[in-house]
Amino acid sequence: MAHLTSIRELSREGALALLEDAGALLDAAERREPLPAALAGKTVVNLFYEASTRTRSSFELAARRLGATVLNLSAATSSATKGETLADTVANLEAMHADIVVLRHPASGAAHHLATHPRLRAAVVNAGDGMHEHPSQALLDALTLRRAKGRLEGLKVAICGDIAHSRVARSNALLLPMLGAEVRLAGPRTLLPRPLDALGCPTFDRLEPALEGADVIMMLRIQQERISGAVFSTLREYARTFGLDDSRLRLAQPDALVMHPGPINRGVELTSALADGPRSVVLQQVSSGVAVRMAILRACAARLDG
Repeated sequence: MAHLTSIRELSREGALALLEDAGALLDAAERREPLPAALAGKTVVNLFYEASTRTRSSFELAARRLGATVLNLSAATSSATKGETLADTVANLEAMHADIVVLRHPASGAAHHLATHPRLRAAVVNAGDGMHEHPSQALLDALTLRRAKGRLEGLKVAICGDIAHSRVARSNALLLPMLGAEVRLAGPRTLLPRPLDALGCPTFDRLEPALEGADVIMMLRIQQERISGAVFSTLREYARTFGLDDSRLRLAQPDALVMHPGPINRGVELTSALADGPRSVVLQQVSSGVAVRMAILRACAARLDG
C-alpha cells in the first residue's frame, strides 16, 4: 500500500487484510504483549491543519508503539500561519527524510495532492481532508463492528446526522457495503448530499425509517465549521427531531449498537445515557483506532521497505 488517501484505493481483500492485521494488533495490545518494531528507523510526520484529539493522538501512539520517530506539526504552530504553502511544506518534509506523512487538511483532495506530488517520496495517509474522506475512521468503525457483532455481512447500519459535510459518512458509505453491510443515511434535508443518491445508499430525511430494524446506529455531529448560513432552526429543535434517545433506539434491533466518531455533542446527537450506556461502543472505537492506524502504518512501511 503506497498511500491511503481514499477507501477507493482499497480492494475488498486489501481492506480485510488491514482489519485482520489490526485485530491481531488489538489482541496483542489487550494482552500487553510487546509489539514488533516494524517502524524502527522510520520517521512519521503528523501534519494537522485542523484540530484533532482522537485521530492525531492515536496515529502518534500507533507510530510510537511500532518504534517510529514521530514529529507532530500543527497549522497553529507551523509556518503555515506565516503563509507557507503546502508545496513548500512538502519540500521541507522531503528534506527531513520523512517516511510517512499523516495529513489532516480542511481542503478536500489535499491528501491526494500531497501523495501525487513529484517532490515527495514519503507515503501519505489521509487523516481527514475537508468534506472528502476519513479512511482510517471507516476502517476502525468496521473493526469495532466486526469484534462486537462477529461479522459485517448482513448488518444494517444507519448513519445519521450531518451527512452532507461528513467525511466519516463518505468513507463508511464506501467501505461497509464493500464488506457486505447495508448502509442507510438519514438527516435533515439541508444536511443531506445532493443528489440524494450521491453516496450510493438509501437516504432518508427522517430518522425513524433509517432506524427501523437497524443493527448499528452511528450518530454524527453537525459540522459547524463547514457550514455557512442557517441549515436548521435551533439546536433544541434539531435534537428533538434528529437526536437519538431511548424511544428512537427502540425502533432498532434489541441488541443494536450505538456509535459516534467523536467529539460528541451530548444532548444534541444523542443523550448522555446512550453515549455511556451498555449499547455504546464509542470507547471501543477509540481502542480500535490505535490498532487500525498501526496496521495502516505497518502496511505503508512494508511498501517502503519493498
